[in-house]
Formats: sequence, C-alpha cells, structure tokens
Amino acid sequence: MPEKSSGGGWKWIWIVVVLALGAGGYFYFRHAGGSALSFNTVAVTRGDLTATVTATGTLNPVVNVTVGSQVSGRISVLNVDYNSVVKSNQIIAEIDPATYEAAVEQSEADLANAKANLELQQVEYDRSAELFTNKLISGSDFDTARATLDEAEATVKIKKASLDNSLVNLNYCKILSPVDGVVISRAVELGQTVASSFNTPTIFQIANDLTKMQIDANVAEADVGGVVEGQSVEFTVDAYPNRTFQGEVTQVRNSPSTVNNVVTYDTVISVTNADYKLKPGMTANVSIIVAQREDALKISNVALRFRPPDNAVVLTNAVGGAAQTNAVAGSKVQHKGRHDRRTVYLLAGDEGAPVLKPVSVKIGITDGIFTEITDGLQEGDKVVTGVTQPGAGNSASSSSPFGGGFPRH
Repeated sequence: MPEKSSGGGWKWIWIVVVLALGAGGYFYFRHAGGSALSFNTVAVTRGDLTATVTATGTLNPVVNVTVGSQVSGRISVLNVDYNSVVKSNQIIAEIDPATYEAAVEQSEADLANAKANLELQQVEYDRSAELFTNKLISGSDFDTARATLDEAEATVKIKKASLDNSLVNLNYCKILSPVDGVVISRAVELGQTVASSFNTPTIFQIANDLTKMQIDANVAEADVGGVVEGQSVEFTVDAYPNRTFQGEVTQVRNSPSTVNNVVTYDTVISVTNADYKLKPGMTANVSIIVAQREDALKISNVALRFRPPDNAVVLTNAVGGAAQTNAVAGSKVQHKGRHDRRTVYLLAGDEGAPVLKPVSVKIGITDGIFTEITDGLQEGDKVVTGVTQPGAGNSASSSSPFGGGFPRH
C-alpha cells in the first residue's frame, strides 16, 4: 500500500509540473510575446496641405542684350560704366574712326573716277552711234563702244556700293545701345583694341528692365509632369534668407538638359522686382506649388512607412479576422500596381495583447511630412507609427520569444 501511495504522489507531482509549465508558457506568449511590444501611434487630423516641386535656378533679366562691335579698332570713347542707365540709340562707346574715314575718302575718289570715265564713254558712244548711222564705222566698232559704256555704268554702281559700305563701317565706329536699360557688364577698357574678324566681340551687356526678371529653374524629369503654366511659385535667395519672394510659372520648355545622367527641363518663372533687391545671377531655391488642399484629412508619412515586426500579431483579411504572427509580406503586395493606395495599421485588442489591424487607405497629395487621406480612415483614428519594447528605450527592433530579440547587457 505505501508503494501505491508513493506512485500516486509522483503522478500528481508531474501533473502539477506540466500545468505550471503550460501556465508559464501561456503567460509568456501572452505577455512577453505581446505585451513586450509597445506601439507608438498618431491621430488622424485635419489641416491644410500644399504639395510642391522643389528646384534651383538662376535669376536673369527678361531681356538681356549683348552689345558688340562689327568693326575692329581701338576704343577711343567710353560713355557708360557698370550700372549706367542708358536709352535706346544712345552712343555708349566709340571706336577710333581714322581708318574708316580714310576708307570713305578713298571710296569717294574711286566713285568720282568711275563717274568721269562714264561721262567719257557716253561721249564715245554717242560719237560712234552717229558714225555708225552714216556708215562710217563697222558694226563691231559700234558694239564695242556700247559695251564699253555699259561697263562704265556698272563700274559706277560698284564704286557707289563700295562707298556705301565704307560709310556703314564708319557709322559702326559709334556703338549704340539697342534698348533702354541698365549696363550690367562692361568687357573693355578705354584704349583697348577689339577685333571682329571671326566673331563679334562682347563690349557691354544691357538688361532691358530689372523690375521684371525671370528664373530659369531646372526641374527634374520625375517632377516636371506636375508643373504647368500659371502655377504660383515661392522662392528664396541666399542674400535674403528670411524673405520669401513670389513668382509664377510662365513656360515649361521641352528641350531636355542632361548632366551626369540626370535629365532636367528648363522652367521659366516670371518675377516682379520692383524694389531692385534681386540681382542677375542670384541662385534661387524654388518651390512650385502644384496642388493645395484646405481642411484635408491627413496622417504623418511615418505611418505610411511602418511595417510590423516579425513577432507582431496582425489580423489578416480572412473571414473571422484570424490572426497571424507575420503579415509583412502580405502587406507589401496587397496593393501591387495601385500607387494611390497604401496599408496603415490600427491597434486592436487590449493593452496586454495588442493586435495590429491593417487598413487600406487611398492617398492624395503630400507635402513631404503629411499625406492626404481620401478614403479608409476617419478623423481621430490612431494609426501605428512604430514599435518599442519595455526597457529598450525607443528602439524599434522586434523581439522573439525564442531568443535573439531581447537587448543584450
């Protein structure tokens, strides 16, 4: 009998041990596997959203005229300098005209000589015509006299054209401003010689009207699809970091520019510069406003980037809301091909065993920090943005009940 009693005692002891282990495992998986994960959430709110396209560009005058010289020579007169205000057809510089004045005198002399020869040939022709009428000279002599007269008339025209060309070159010695404006660049000094044998040398750059300027911004090919004429623009320059200037898109040019395999398109932005604060050549940091929403439903972009850790309990879309411990792969392919839909996660269950509930949302515009939600959520909903573990600070690493997930000390 005592042996029987002793065997029954061991039986009860093993039953108690098994129950204790089962209870321990239950509480471990319920609390250590679930409660060890603490999720951060943010509320869905309402507010204004502005979607922008950022770019950089250079400020330039709307009309920037390069003034050069069509003749070569020494600069003998400079009437303007940097920042000088000029009027159209004003003489702003002169090239020494001595050489061209001599060329005019020579052309005038050549023309006078040609005219004198023409008068002589006219007399010879009249005489030959009278003799030919009286049959005193042959037909060939008369034809020669007529041809010589025609040649003399052509020579007069040639010499007159040469004189006109010499007068034009002489007039080019006076360099005129083609437009009203301000001199922003001067490339020569008094006494310097300019040569225009192969190309026109640059002497001045004149901005027509500095109160109206433009930004030539380089917009990346990924963003240019949202940029159209008439959109508002905000920009800053390094000279006035605390001031925001306004502009408007006036043209999106179709010609691409490729630098280091990066394709950009020149976008022209008109700017009003009534106070002359903006200067040509300044670098502008541009924000093109492509869309705006007032009182939009929005969430932080962090919530859109959140993915559950491997040991998180996530409700699937199956009937009955069955749970699975790893729904990361499923959430990544849930909206394949739908760029306007994303998956965010709401908290379900109690605090002791939180469960993540995936929600499909339709997104709208974004300002880089918040994104508009057009379907799937309501104001006040708490969406998960990250996961932390007790005793691990704000670490977002997930833990596993079988080791490898707890912080090492």
